[in-house]
Amino acid sequence: MVRSLKNPKKAKRKNKGAKKGDGSSSNSAPSVPTKVWQPGVDKLEEGEELECDPTAYNSLHAFNIGWPCLSFDILHDSLGLVRTEFPHTVYCVAGTQAEKASWNYIGIFKVSNISGKRRDLVPNKVNADGSEMDSDSGDDSDTDDEEEGSGSEPPVLRLRKVFHEGCVNRIRAMTQTPHICASWSDSGHVQIWDFSSHLSALAESETDTSRGGSGVINQSPVIKFGHKDEGYAIDWSPLVPGRLVSGDCKNCIHLWEPTSSSTWNVDTAPFVGHTASVEDLQWSPAEPYVFASCSVDQKIAIWDTRLGKSPAVSIKAHDADVNVISWNRLASCMLASGSDDGKFTIRDLRMLKVWIFVQIISSYS
Repeated sequence: MVRSLKNPKKAKRKNKGAKKGDGSSSNSAPSVPTKVWQPGVDKLEEGEELECDPTAYNSLHAFNIGWPCLSFDILHDSLGLVRTEFPHTVYCVAGTQAEKASWNYIGIFKVSNISGKRRDLVPNKVNADGSEMDSDSGDDSDTDDEEEGSGSEPPVLRLRKVFHEGCVNRIRAMTQTPHICASWSDSGHVQIWDFSSHLSALAESETDTSRGGSGVINQSPVIKFGHKDEGYAIDWSPLVPGRLVSGDCKNCIHLWEPTSSSTWNVDTAPFVGHTASVEDLQWSPAEPYVFASCSVDQKIAIWDTRLGKSPAVSIKAHDADVNVISWNRLASCMLASGSDDGKFTIRDLRMLKVWIFVQIISSYS
């Protein structure tokens, strides 16, 4: 994310000084090129604050669905895989972290008429003073940077709210059947929901349902399973529709096997290999019975559901809590992990015996 630094106090003084002058440019402050702020590297001086630079984005819009959200997921739709022309449409789900447990809900929403700018694939070169160099393309660059697809209508948020018991720690939509979603609650329950009716209503409606007082809808989950504690780790299998794993803060991982399109069998005997909270889970993109887990115990484990309840491989991956993992969907031998100390690693799973990591990067270096 590109951000610029500004100092409100200094800017205020400069503006006052400009008013006293005769309008000449000698009293105006020189423009400062936009700078990317690096967490852990750059420091904010007293009175300075971060400012978003909208010119860094092809499209940037802000919406509010009520309460803060710990988790969201983008839903697969039938509008096409490659969408390069504005306006855009996107469907999402998000879970709230409300002030009171009884105020929480899952928001199913559609954002349509998303406008943006068409840009050159290669940006213009910049001079030392921050100004753009002359381009041979003439006036073409001006037309390429014009806003597209907006017309006179702004982007529209349409929202449906479904009551959720407790804060939503994490929510994930099934890739193959996106109207089926799983949510982790801070009450210690994992629930599976069918949002097909809400998505159909959003697809058909052209009115803004985020305003209008429809309120929160009471809907029963398809299935509800209680862990021994709350958790955050959950993942749908990309290869077997309906197959799910969920992990909790008591180090237990449970396997969900679909018995039909709307029923699941949850194995009450957990997979146990970590000694602390399971923070994230990822199914292999190539092996239907294999998944990975990471934990506060600083370890990453690889599991095969055919080999029992213990991990096939378990190694110490970081010197701090391992918070997140991501399995490369195109190169299934690669697994990325991020830890509480700001570092992340990319590892080659073909080197399991010696567990050689390919790259280690620190956000503070």
